[in-house]
Amino acid sequence: MPEIRRRQALGWGASLLALSMTAMTHNLLAATPASPAPPAELGTALPGARLVGTGVLRFFGLRVYEARLWAAAGFNPLDYARQPFALELVYDRKLEGEAIAERSIAEMRRVAPFSEDQGRQWLRMMKQAFPDVVAQDRLLGLNDGAGKVVFLHNGRETAAIDDALYARLFFGIWLSEQTSAPALRAALLGQG
Repeated sequence: MPEIRRRQALGWGASLLALSMTAMTHNLLAATPASPAPPAELGTALPGARLVGTGVLRFFGLRVYEARLWAAAGFNPLDYARQPFALELVYDRKLEGEAIAERSIAEMRRVAPFSEDQGRQWLRMMKQAFPDVVAQDRLLGLNDGAGKVVFLHNGRETAAIDDALYARLFFGIWLSEQTSAPALRAALLGQG
């Protein structure tokens, strides 16, 4: 009789282990997010773009947005401003467009200095480019690699500027080595 109980216990144990492994595998697969599809506007602006990397910006532990970098294969982060790419931000909360523009100017100053007059011009343009956002709104910045930047809000163009210095400093907020968010930069470049 003890042999029968031992076999039953082993059988139950094996069954529980199999069920646990199945549940763990299911949970791991469910926790692994699928890669997002490229934004529709990249079809004409950046055909063949692929997701280089994605990361989340948090402020005091709260998610502000998820950032995604889209570019062709062979994207070189050391020369980001002279290559075509798109930076997509998917917001998790309501933010005022004016605050986004003002914060952008402050972050651009971390990348490199520029004149007060230049800052005022760029701030005016960004206030037009960045409307107020709510959760799940998308802002997309397209860099053509020659100095032209086009901004879109949920697929609709809001502003454009042809200024190579602006392109380098603005996208440098995320992609330059002087960024205030090095972990986010590493994630966007697929290094994190």
